[in-house]
Amino acid sequence: MSTQWLKPYMPRSLYARAALILVLPVIALLLVVGVAFLQKHLEDVTAQMTQAASREVALVVEVMEGAETQQQALAAVRPDLVALEMKVRFLGINEEPMVGSRRWYDFIAPQVEANLRARLPELVAVALPSGHEARLYLETDLGTLQLTFDRRRLSATAPHQLIVTMVFFAVIMTTISFLYMRNQLRPITRLADAAQAFGRGRAVPYSPGGAIEVRAAGSAFLDMRARIERQMEQRTLMLSGVSHDLRTPLTRLKLGLSMLPEDDAAPMLQDVDEMQLLLDAFLDFSRGTAEGPPEPVEPEVLLRQIVRDARRAGHAADVIRVEGEGTAMLRPTAIRRAVENLIGNAVRYGNRADVSLSVTPKSLRIRVEDDGPGIPPEQRTEAVKPFSRLDPARNQNQGSGVGLGLAIVADIARAHGGVLRLGKSERLGGLCADIIIGR
Repeated sequence: MSTQWLKPYMPRSLYARAALILVLPVIALLLVVGVAFLQKHLEDVTAQMTQAASREVALVVEVMEGAETQQQALAAVRPDLVALEMKVRFLGINEEPMVGSRRWYDFIAPQVEANLRARLPELVAVALPSGHEARLYLETDLGTLQLTFDRRRLSATAPHQLIVTMVFFAVIMTTISFLYMRNQLRPITRLADAAQAFGRGRAVPYSPGGAIEVRAAGSAFLDMRARIERQMEQRTLMLSGVSHDLRTPLTRLKLGLSMLPEDDAAPMLQDVDEMQLLLDAFLDFSRGTAEGPPEPVEPEVLLRQIVRDARRAGHAADVIRVEGEGTAMLRPTAIRRAVENLIGNAVRYGNRADVSLSVTPKSLRIRVEDDGPGIPPEQRTEAVKPFSRLDPARNQNQGSGVGLGLAIVADIARAHGGVLRLGKSERLGGLCADIIIGR
C-alpha cells in the first residue's frame, strides 16, 4: 500500500520525527491499558459489587414490607442495619431526593447507577457525591426511603487513580526521554550545520561527539573536509606555477613576433592572443573559488561597483532594480568574476545587460538579462557544463570562446551553497541568468 498521502502530514525535522516515534507508543500503551482495565477488569468488578449491594438493599426493603408505619419499619430493620452497616430514614412530605453533582473523573458512576436501576425497580434516584458515601432513594408504601452506606461497596476505591498514575508517570518519563533525546540529537545537528557550512564554502569549528555512530560520521566528515582542503590548496599552488610558466613563453613569443614584418606576424600574433585568452579562461575555471574564505558583504554595493566597472569597459550594463537590503557571506572576487562573465555573455550575444538584485531574509538573487537570442530550454542543462559550445544558438558571429563562462558561474554559485538558473527574459526576450544563494 502506498504511503505517499501521509508524507505531507509527517514532520520534516529529525527531532520532531524522533519525538513522534517516542510519543505514539506511549499514547497507544495508555489507551490499550486504559481500555483493557476499564472493560475487562473494572466493569466486571463493579458489576459484582453492585449486585451484592442490590441484594442487601432488597433485603432491607423486604424486612420493612410488613410494617404499618414508618417507625415500625425502622424498628424492624434496625438489627439488620447494624450488620449491613447502613443508615435509613424516610424523607419528609415536601422533601426531595438530594442527588447533587458527581466528581468529573468518576467515570464508573454511570455504570453503577445503571446496574442498580436494573436490579432495583423501585429505585428513584442515586446520589454519588464527591465523598465516601452513596445514597439510594427507593419508593415504598410508607414513603420515599433513603439508604446511606459506604461508596466503596459499589465500586473499586478510586478507580481513576490507575489512569492518573499512568498518565503522570508517562508524562514524567516522556519528558526525561525528550531531554535525553535532545542531547543525543545535538551532535547530529552540529554535524549537519558543519557540513552545510562547508558546502557553502565556510569551515566552521567542529569536533565529533555523541554516540559511536555519530562520532564515526563526524570523524569521516573531518577527514573528507581535510582531504578536500588539501586538494584545493594543491590545485591553487599548481595553477600559480602553471600561470607563471605558461605566461612567460607567451610573452616571449609576442615580443619575438613584434619584431617581424607586420604582414607576416599579424596572423601569428592573433593566434598568440587567442592562446592567451584560452589560458586565462582555463585558469579562471580551474581556480574556482580559491580567493579566500567568505566574508560579510553588502550585495548592492558590490553589484553597483561591478556594473560601473563594466560600463567603463564599454559594456552597456545597468542596475535596473534592487529589492531588499542587508549583508551576506560571500567571496567578493568570485562573485565579481561570476557577474562579469554573465555581463560579458550578455553584451557579446546581445546589445545590453540589465542587472537586478533581490535580497530576502533567506536568500539573495542576482539576475542578468539580455536581449540576445537566448538559449533553448532543451540546451540549458548542457550550457552550464564545462567546454560546452552553443554558438549556433547564440549567434556565433558575435564571438567565440571555450565554453567555460557559464560553467564558471555555476561553479561559483555552488561553492556559495547556491545555484545558477537559466531562463527566458520576459522584459528583453533574451537570456535570463539568476544566481541564487542562501543566506
